[in-house]
Amino acid sequence: MNFFISDVFAASGERFQKNYYSLVIMLVTFSIIVYFMILRPQQKRVNEHKKLIDSISKGDEVITNGGLVGLVIKITKCDYITILLNDTTEVIIKRDFISSILPKGTIKKL
Repeated sequence: MNFFISDVFAASGERFQKNYYSLVIMLVTFSIIVYFMILRPQQKRVNEHKKLIDSISKGDEVITNGGLVGLVIKITKCDYITILLNDTTEVIIKRDFISSILPKGTIKKL
């Protein structure tokens, strides 16, 4: 296919020149768009979730990624949390699996 293009430029008397500047500009522009549209918002979400996890304390009402709603009764040094689901059921989960902290009194309303 390339030989047809060469023939056209040879017939017109112009020399075929490769322009790499437009390719470089396009790649840089695409990289900037990907950074600001995908990578930067993801970094913000990760930082917000880390702050949320660090702010968990005993007595907080939380919801897990699996949908369990409970009261934090114990936090260990090994990043595990014990959650009281009802009067008799306790669940031990990793801190990273907490999706949000609920307002006080949410469990009583359920």
